[in-house]
Amino acid sequence: MTEEELGREALASMIDHTLLKPEATPGQIERLCREAVENGFATVCVNGAWVAAAAEHLSGSPVRVDAVAGFPLGAGTTRSKAFEAGDAVAGGASEIDMVVNVGALKAGLDDVVGRDIGTVVAAVGAAGIVKVILETCLLDDAEKVRACELARDAGAAFVKTSTGFGPGGATVEDVALMRRTVGDALGVKASGGIRTLDVALAMIRAGADRLGTSSGVQIVAEA
Repeated sequence: MTEEELGREALASMIDHTLLKPEATPGQIERLCREAVENGFATVCVNGAWVAAAAEHLSGSPVRVDAVAGFPLGAGTTRSKAFEAGDAVAGGASEIDMVVNVGALKAGLDDVVGRDIGTVVAAVGAAGIVKVILETCLLDDAEKVRACELARDAGAAFVKTSTGFGPGGATVEDVALMRRTVGDALGVKASGGIRTLDVALAMIRAGADRLGTSSGVQIVAEA
């Protein structure tokens, strides 16, 4: 797939314009929202503290607010993740990116992982959708497949590669594996290290239908 085949607007509509750094300021959040509106991005992805501000900045626009839960480690309690997700939805978010319990997944505690995801999905309810961050750099292929299946069975809408805070980010191979696993049942979000148009297009060719990046403005400018 080339940028000509996809089109600039279609590419922009697949981008979650992301600012998750702990040092993010109110002014930077306002700029993030302005850029998202100007470029026609799908969402802005922010930490919970900035959800209400982002919702206010985006009021009247089609750009949605995406918030994280259990971020970036995924090692909090299920109750804490569900509270974060519900609080973000109450503040104006309509998409939640939650981090899977990586340790439980690697230990084969599938019931724990599935319940963790399902509880967050229930907390969000009809007010939004849940994307499950796998942190693929910490998993082998069998674990990635199991995580995708658990996310699907728990009612998530997307599986997502990475937090961007781990030792590795999205790879074409992981995106393709995730897409093969979920088929058309779920979306696949590639995130972590997507900074150029060529990389963005490679992820889309591999099966991603959403891109998490802090470089969206530069990517669409290349297109």
